[in-house]
Amino acid sequence: MRNTAFLAFGIGLLILQSILHVIIDRLHVANVTPNLLLPLVVFMGVHEYSMARGAALSFILGYLFDVFAGAPVGLFTAISVATFVVARFAGVRLAAQTLLTKVALAFVFALFQGILVVTLTAILGNDPSRAQRLASLVPADAIAAAIFAPLVFRFAERIHIATTSAQAEGQGAR
Repeated sequence: MRNTAFLAFGIGLLILQSILHVIIDRLHVANVTPNLLLPLVVFMGVHEYSMARGAALSFILGYLFDVFAGAPVGLFTAISVATFVVARFAGVRLAAQTLLTKVALAFVFALFQGILVVTLTAILGNDPSRAQRLASLVPADAIAAAIFAPLVFRFAERIHIATTSAQAEGQGAR
C-alpha cells in the first residue's frame, strides 16, 4: 500500500512540476523548474525502506521523470536510483526532522543530482555547449528544490504515517 501511495504521490508531483514548468516558461521568470520528485526520493532514502523496494520505486519514478521531462530515457532513471542509494547509505535519519535540515538535505542532493546530469550529458551527449548550459542552472535548480522540499517532505511524512498505521491495523486483523 505504501509503494502505491508513494507512486501516486510521485506522479502527482510530476504533473505539478510540468504545470510549474509551463507557468514559469510563459511568464519568462526564470529558466528553472524545481525538481519536486527529488525530495520524495531523498525522503524514501532517509527513512526505513528496504534497499530493493526503495531502489525499485526510485527506478519507476525516475523513468516517469524521463518520460515527463522528455529527457533521454535512463538519465533520470539512473540518477533517481543513485540519489536513493546515496541517501540510504548516508543514513541521515535525523536530517528529515527540522525545516533547516530538510532544506539543506534537498539542496545538497539537488547539487549531487545536477552534477550527475551535467556529467552524463557531457559524456554521452554530442553537444558540449549543452552541458555548459546545464551546469549554469545547477545552483538555481538546487535552490528551487530546497524551497519546495519542506512541503514534499510534509506530504511524504503523512503518507508514511498513514500507510504505517494502515499496515499495522491490517496485520492486527489477521
